Amino acid sequence: MATARSGLASHSRPEPAGSARPLPVQRDRFRRLVQRAVRSIPADLRRHLANIELVIEREPSPEELAEAGIEPDAVLFGLYVGTPLTERESYQLTLPDRIVIYQGPLERHFHPRDILHEVQTTVVHEIAHHFGIDDDELVEKGLA
Repeated sequence: MATARSGLASHSRPEPAGSARPLPVQRDRFRRLVQRAVRSIPADLRRHLANIELVIEREPSPEELAEAGIEPDAVLFGLYVGTPLTERESYQLTLPDRIVIYQGPLERHFHPRDILHEVQTTVVHEIAHHFGIDDDELVEKGLA
């Protein structure tokens, strides 16, 4: 796990040896998996997600990896960019926070039968950062 400064928080894990085996999921199916993960969040929490842009990218850029403080031997599944609700005082006329889910690393890292669970874990992990929950707390709750 890595948490970076400046409102960046990520969901990452060390890359196990020999794990790179591409098992691509169709883009539209992957998008539906992410939407399903968001719908699985209780409605009373989802209403606090109004000013969040949820983006699916194929791969993290080198800049995103560097900004998030991801080690070279780790893989990045998701990234929260924004100001957690717990740290906001005045938050008007600002761009939406962003949650980015990286399709390629999830596909390569997990077996297709596990991809729904891992997408859900990644989406919940990043949304938890929006609510101000840090990586240590997420590990304690089994969401890291």
